[in-house]
Amino acid sequence: MKLAILSRDGTLFSCSRLREAAQARGHKVDFIDPLSCYMNINSAAPSIHYRGRRLKFYDAVIPRIGPLTTFYGTAVLRQFEMLGSYALNESAAITRARDKLHSLQLLARQGIDLPITGFADSPDDTGDLITMVGGAPLVVKLVEGTQGIGVVLAETRLAAESVIDAFRGLKAQFLVQEFVAEAGGCDVRCLVIGDKVVVAIERQAKAGDFRSNLHRGGSARSVTISATTPLGLNVAGVDILRVKRGPLVMEVNASPGLEGIEIASELDIATLMITFIEARLAARPSR
Repeated sequence: MKLAILSRDGTLFSCSRLREAAQARGHKVDFIDPLSCYMNINSAAPSIHYRGRRLKFYDAVIPRIGPLTTFYGTAVLRQFEMLGSYALNESAAITRARDKLHSLQLLARQGIDLPITGFADSPDDTGDLITMVGGAPLVVKLVEGTQGIGVVLAETRLAAESVIDAFRGLKAQFLVQEFVAEAGGCDVRCLVIGDKVVVAIERQAKAGDFRSNLHRGGSARSVTISATTPLGLNVAGVDILRVKRGPLVMEVNASPGLEGIEIASELDIATLMITFIEARLAARPSR
């Protein structure tokens, strides 16, 4: 199998592990920076060029597209899909997951329990918006934030109004969400491949921080849980809060990091992802 990993930095842990796992199974792997790609978009002879040359066909593509390059990165991925390459996560699914508002709406439509979440554009709505999610303390988060970046805890109503006004002043799209104090800064990251939860880890926020992302210094240990996602992702990190009223899905990540979850679980997640691709390719009709 000839495999491309779409990433701006092939030295990152997740990219390196995926390359090692693929090469160990006899596959050829290339790293491709999506921002260095340019495309010929036409129905007769579509193509992708990369640093002065036309790319040959890849059997499969693993997108590791960062949030700052979602628009162009998914456009490049769509071009690979147009050429017939299998995408581990398709461009449309990544786009849905990266938009927090859209993804939460899709989850809610499937009857999945979520923290109470509000969204508004006009400053005239601020007071009722805060009341709607249960008042302060509350969490304000950017619609396209990731890894805990762009997430602010407002402990009082005045602080909430100030944060919301500041985000509006920056012309940023954001959500207002109830702060689930019962969770105690702890959540569960479920790593889903296909229709199975292959591992779950409990993540605890470091002292003085309510965010449990491993990128923000949280710890992790293995737990058992099940989760699913309706977003169309073959590989996803699903973040869940366990509270008395039942599990609440916080977020679905289309490009979950492997380092923390592999270390915590001692599982070879990268190889599971490669074998999933192998199975999907084996089931595809011949080109």
